[in-house]
Amino acid sequence: MPLRTTVFRRLRGLVRHNRTGALFLLAVLLALPSMLGEVTRAGAEVAAGSKKVVWVDQKVSFPAGGLTVYGTFRHPTSGRSVPGVLLIAGSGPTDRNGNNANYPGPIDTLKTLADWLSADGVASLRYDKLGSGKTGSGPYASNPDAIGIAPYEQEAAAALGFLAAQPGVEDSRLGVFGHSEGALFALLLATGNAGTVPPIHALGLLEPLPERYLTLTAQQFDAQIAAQQSRHSISGSKASQAESLLNSTIAELRATGTVQGYPADGIGDVLNPTTATFMSQTDQFDPATLAATLPRRTPVLVTCSNADTVISCDQVAHLRQGLAQAHADVDNLRLHNVDHVLKVDASGSGNDFALALPFSPQLKAGLAAFVHRNL
Repeated sequence: MPLRTTVFRRLRGLVRHNRTGALFLLAVLLALPSMLGEVTRAGAEVAAGSKKVVWVDQKVSFPAGGLTVYGTFRHPTSGRSVPGVLLIAGSGPTDRNGNNANYPGPIDTLKTLADWLSADGVASLRYDKLGSGKTGSGPYASNPDAIGIAPYEQEAAAALGFLAAQPGVEDSRLGVFGHSEGALFALLLATGNAGTVPPIHALGLLEPLPERYLTLTAQQFDAQIAAQQSRHSISGSKASQAESLLNSTIAELRATGTVQGYPADGIGDVLNPTTATFMSQTDQFDPATLAATLPRRTPVLVTCSNADTVISCDQVAHLRQGLAQAHADVDNLRLHNVDHVLKVDASGSGNDFALALPFSPQLKAGLAAFVHRNL
């Protein structure tokens, strides 16, 4: 399905061969805030001395760049102040809970992270980013081609400011955890590239975008083409034609910020006039280069997994080089049999992130150790 009808499906660029032989590039994957009245008990009770503290999910909203952004603030109902973490979703129409309109059923990656954090005594804010959930498309609904990187930077910055201003959250103990593409925006916040924000004391880069966006797109495309050739499901001439078209489309996009029409071989499903502005602007940022400018000794949790079919550990190594240049205090967590949405899935298929699979206990333990040490 072309992105003309699914505006925000611009992720990862996986390629598969359909029954007709066509190639398809698939999308896998600041003013005063207002508080809304609805509060839901989150189901978490954390011991605080001799008492148990109840945690709740409070529906909230805040303005950002002409949008009203809606989210969920997880916090305790009583007790002493606690650290706070902003959770930023990955790409596509991914909402505050980590659920994506392109997948039937819940995925719940961010909701699960919020559950783990509250069990560890950490408040959190997660939000429906532009194009998802209650936030929707706002003023961009009639002009999606105008969407660049700025609205996503603005909503992330506004969200962090909102979290820091909440009673009961210690603004001296703030973290930002980004999943997938969300890791890029965590880095933009922490390096000052997304504007002035409260100080960030710890970063979580979970199955992160590790390279420039278009570089990663090309790598994934090439890998899938190679896999198809090994299965003899695509001819050498067809593979060369598709790769040449992708390379010329990327070159044009980097040079001019535009894409002419919808390129063939499924490339236009991801790179097209609607996505051109966003893709060209995000591609200007190399996550490793951003990481190299982090304040010295910034605590950073970085994950990768042998079973992630979207981002490989070899690709994440590029990002880790930048962290090393910054002399960041890095926890490198190499997950075992965990898919891109942080669920245990040894199949490596990556075809259905909404499957009711358990989330990684290895990550849960690593996250707990990281926040206890750094927040």
